[in-house]
Amino acid sequence: MHNDQLTITEAQARSLIAAQFPQFRGQEIRCLETAGTVNAIFRIGERYAARVPLRFMNPADCLRNLEQETEASREFHECCPFPSPAPVGIGRQGAGFPMPWLVQTWIDGDIATPGGLSASPDFARDLARLICELRRVDLKGRTFSGPGRGGKLTDHDDWMEVCFVKSENLLDVAHLRRLWRRLRALPPSRADAMSHKDLIPTNLVVLKGRLIGVLDTGGFGPADRALDLVAGWHLMNRDARTIFREALEVDDVEWQRGAAWAFQQAIGLVWYYKDTNPVMADLGRSTLSRLVEDEP
Repeated sequence: MHNDQLTITEAQARSLIAAQFPQFRGQEIRCLETAGTVNAIFRIGERYAARVPLRFMNPADCLRNLEQETEASREFHECCPFPSPAPVGIGRQGAGFPMPWLVQTWIDGDIATPGGLSASPDFARDLARLICELRRVDLKGRTFSGPGRGGKLTDHDDWMEVCFVKSENLLDVAHLRRLWRRLRALPPSRADAMSHKDLIPTNLVVLKGRLIGVLDTGGFGPADRALDLVAGWHLMNRDARTIFREALEVDDVEWQRGAAWAFQQAIGLVWYYKDTNPVMADLGRSTLSRLVEDEP
């Protein structure tokens, strides 16, 4: 998927885990096929998993990132009304793999899909409950920082231009440019709120029509309070989005900023993962279709 992507085999993973986490010796270790774009996932027995970075970076920088993710995941785990992975420990490079990596607890269930529960009012209310609880967490003086989603919409103009150019033969770019011109001009959020920051289907665990778990929680932190609203367009049809919005008591401007963040995320998925990750490319298309459907 990436020019700087690393490869790790099951044999390497077994060697790393056995050497650094001896409590798991004798457990079955198997690589899972996922649509993830950041980590390879190795199941350790029935209760744990290793997350191994897929993209190369300086090992010291990777370690700092994992330490920050571990701290954020612990905070998320304490406040989330649904189960989430608890960090177990950070592994060191070894067995021919050049980067640190992470072990955490496992959450049973099925990974959500863009259409699987898109018409479910219960699922819409579950997601609203999740976001409400996250927003109640004390910011402790923190504000958004960094280049990712959750700050100013206009900071992403250069990235959006790259996506428009790359999408010329894939999407109705002229229409999407007009949509972005409107969304980018929205007024900013009144205040940040604590946010998961990546509520896409692959980060949500479901069972029997309900939300039962939340994954990839290492980005938990302050952001535009509209950022987690992206779940509405990634996961719900129009009627379910209405239930979701009413449960959150979101005004028009905040709702439209949520649409803007969903747009900023979705348009990059289509062209970037066109040949390497069809699940993510299809997510981008379905989200863009819902955004167009919601245009005033």
